[in-house]
Amino acid sequence: MNGQPRNIQVVAFCCRFCAYSAADLAGGARLEYPASVKIVEMPCTGRANVLEVLHAFEKGADGVAVAGCLPGTCHFIKGNDHAAQRMDHVTELLKKIGLEEQRARMINISAAMGEQFTTEMTAFVESVKHLGPSPLHAGANSSRHHETPDPELSHDCG
Repeated sequence: MNGQPRNIQVVAFCCRFCAYSAADLAGGARLEYPASVKIVEMPCTGRANVLEVLHAFEKGADGVAVAGCLPGTCHFIKGNDHAAQRMDHVTELLKKIGLEEQRARMINISAAMGEQFTTEMTAFVESVKHLGPSPLHAGANSSRHHETPDPELSHDCG
């Protein structure tokens, strides 16, 4: 890096039926939210597990949001309830390792709430900016992103 502060990066795991559709609606209406939000479409936020969220932090995210259906409206019955429980667990783990719990957030939103999606994402990015870059990456140099994968972590699909 050339001495300038690193841009804040936020990963948003979004339910295909609600949050992802709300993001799509926002885009269609030309509503803006920070470009630092990287959306990962999921069939249901119930599929977001604790390790995926922590992996996002490990790979450079300064904040992680899990955005799913409104309470009681999950297309998979209780997926968003399971996601909320997992995010509670993630915030506890973040506290234990010395990170601020505000770096992880559960957001409940419907497909028709494009404007609310932009508002929620913008507010989350601003709160993460206030916290600053994740201390997990404070000493990381740019060569870290070009490391050769550890062969022990590879999975043989055959």
